[in-house]
Amino acid sequence: MNMALMMTQPVMADVLFAFKNSNFVSGKLFVFILLVVSSYAWAVMVTKHLELRRAKKAARQFIASFRKEQHPLGLFLKRQPFPESPLFKIYESACSAIGVELESRGSETAELFVHGLDRELKLNPYQITAVRNAAERTIADQALLLEERMGFLSTAASAAPLLGLLGTVWGVMDTFSSMAKAGAASIGDVAPGISGALITTAAALVVAIPSAVGYNYLANEIRTLAVQMDNFADEFMAAVQREFLKDQG
Repeated sequence: MNMALMMTQPVMADVLFAFKNSNFVSGKLFVFILLVVSSYAWAVMVTKHLELRRAKKAARQFIASFRKEQHPLGLFLKRQPFPESPLFKIYESACSAIGVELESRGSETAELFVHGLDRELKLNPYQITAVRNAAERTIADQALLLEERMGFLSTAASAAPLLGLLGTVWGVMDTFSSMAKAGAASIGDVAPGISGALITTAAALVVAIPSAVGYNYLANEIRTLAVQMDNFADEFMAAVQREFLKDQG
């Protein structure tokens, strides 16, 4: 414990020394910008992780409830919501589209709620296609919502090292310019400026590495949910065709 503390203190002292000796614009200002970017990136990663975890849990609960029903609209008729599940949003949109298609052929959507599933209601292939299109539009909308703010993480992971490199190059240029104006200079005169210039690269890597890891992890979670949405849409539409599609023979 004491050894770890002794090792940490010199590191912090070196960082503070480098920050103190960095140029205001190319050093301190760049580090401040990177600190703000890092704070927001961590906020995005934490909130997105919690959001996806809730969505996956709600999706499992919804799928389990949906598969217990004998009829594809059974859960919809019970008005049982799963607001945090993207799969439920697809289901709700597709069920609403079925109601619209029933109205277009003279049936009242209210009949679904008044009579439940007692009445035999049928749809033609064009109406089934319209329902599928409604489900696919909702899938696209939910995918965009899941990917919200992911672009920031991607940008932070790729742009932060470049920003840090810019600050470092700028700081080194200032250091050598000062050397040129002063004439001959010892290593003790140059070292503080070089260390101050390098701090922006270190700060940039502190931003870029967690952002890249977090982006890849979250992107994989989003892909998993996207596959679940596609699979559920196929499963639901297959059930709708069995129950509602008119016999063509």
